[in-house]
Amino acid sequence: MTILLLAFTEQDGTLGKAALEAAGAAKALAAATPNSTLVAGIAGASTEKAAAQLGGAGAAKILAVSGPDFSQPRYGSDAAALEALCKAASAEFVIAPATSRMSRVAPGVAQRLGGAVDTHVTGLSADNGAVTIQRWYYRQRMEAGLRRSRKPWFILLDPGSQPEWQGAPGAANVEPISVTLPEDCKRTTVSGVRELSVDAQTIRPDAEMLFVAGAGWTKKQADGQPHVAEAEKLILGFLRGARASLGSSKSLVDIGGEGQAVLSFLTHLNQIGQTGSTPRHRKGLAACCHGEEPHTVGWRFIEERRAINLDANCGWARGKADVLYVADAFAVMAKVNELLQVK
Repeated sequence: MTILLLAFTEQDGTLGKAALEAAGAAKALAAATPNSTLVAGIAGASTEKAAAQLGGAGAAKILAVSGPDFSQPRYGSDAAALEALCKAASAEFVIAPATSRMSRVAPGVAQRLGGAVDTHVTGLSADNGAVTIQRWYYRQRMEAGLRRSRKPWFILLDPGSQPEWQGAPGAANVEPISVTLPEDCKRTTVSGVRELSVDAQTIRPDAEMLFVAGAGWTKKQADGQPHVAEAEKLILGFLRGARASLGSSKSLVDIGGEGQAVLSFLTHLNQIGQTGSTPRHRKGLAACCHGEEPHTVGWRFIEERRAINLDANCGWARGKADVLYVADAFAVMAKVNELLQVK
């Protein structure tokens, strides 16, 4: 049985965190499956650095599709590269990171090869050669174990759900795979990259910490007045100083519909919980939110939870947070920003 690790390189030619997580999962699956062979398949503008990263991962061989045509995400060229890699490996199981680039193209490649695909996979296990995946449903409230007989089976692992492969780089046996692209696979071109300013970027999936703001930031404070401008300054200052990602409760996202002042940089993309996303940052800090179940379900995979709330009996105090600071979030975050030397 052949297990293929599939990944795209980053712009600098290396493998990103999500790809290394998939590498660790593929290696563990190969070790748990008798008579299996691990093969790595890499695509990108250049693949030498990525191949060296996987030199000690135990892959029998590393297949590589490289060249300027594969430097930027593009469905036509990406699909052709992955299809060639899968055919060269003759793999029954394809393990890949669920990045935006991979998720966009992998289902189409699975269809071309007559296989199956599962996305948002959070766990892998093997029992006597039978592979089982773990996947969450209903806003991360129910976990299911799935098996498939259809091959090749593409398994896309959610970033943050697996430990990274951290082996030492080494010499790699790289086998180049030639892919000739027809002109209709080159119709899309990338003319440039437009990035958000540092202050405007509030969603950072790879950040160490998630900061969650609740509706209390826009409510009347001790002096009987709301201080939305000050709240914006404190929150953005902390995000900038700690390089944190921003989440929000549904109540704060929706509060604009009630005619109240809102945080100008907040959108529904920041919403986490039962009706939002479920991020996977290592640490989480919540301020001015209630900590009830519909909201904290979004914290299911946060390893360390802390919260700031003036109410000592809020939901965070009932086993939802590892540490609850009973204090004014405005005062606490002002002091934290001072320690971070945020100006």
